[in-house]
Amino acid sequence: MKNNKLAILLRGIIAENPVLILVLGTCPAIATSTSIFKALFMGLAATAVLVGSNVVISLLRKIIPDTVRIPCYIVVIAAFVTAVQMLLQAFLEPVYTLLGAWLSLIVVNCIVLGRAEMFARKNGPLDSALDGLGMGLGFLVALLAMAIIREIFGAGTILSGLEGLGVEAIQIPFIYDIRIPILAQAPGGFLVFGIMIAVMNKITAK
Repeated sequence: MKNNKLAILLRGIIAENPVLILVLGTCPAIATSTSIFKALFMGLAATAVLVGSNVVISLLRKIIPDTVRIPCYIVVIAAFVTAVQMLLQAFLEPVYTLLGAWLSLIVVNCIVLGRAEMFARKNGPLDSALDGLGMGLGFLVALLAMAIIREIFGAGTILSGLEGLGVEAIQIPFIYDIRIPILAQAPGGFLVFGIMIAVMNKITAK
């Protein structure tokens, strides 16, 4: 039983990583991986929504009619996204501003809706919570890995984006002088994304 629960949790991090294996959530992954802080908070916000919506949808799975299940899932997901938005705006406004529209677009993130449809509606609340947590952590790990490469080698800095909280970006002396600006832009995001998918395919093939 414990091994089964652990397998559900770990599946989303490597074997079924939503970004690098299932290739879901590509738009927010590329858009928010320009800085480590942005990637971190986007990953945490998506994880909170994944866990919350999975649990609620699992609890309601025998009540929601099949004919209207997708609209019902979207309402549940939107409620959690709104709660996360309001909490960030109230307590961490610079983070709320940093994430911008991408925070609202978690509602239509195919990772969240996909897990509701593929897992939460068929399994109990605990398993659904673990699935949401695993997928959320997989999303977070993928974003952070991309952000570390893009921010360090693309901008030559680290920990940028939260000046509103008194956190100053740190320039990395040697790397800043030889930085590759395109990595911090959309084409560089696709390049890093493609390379990481190739690496993950090589790892999972074994």
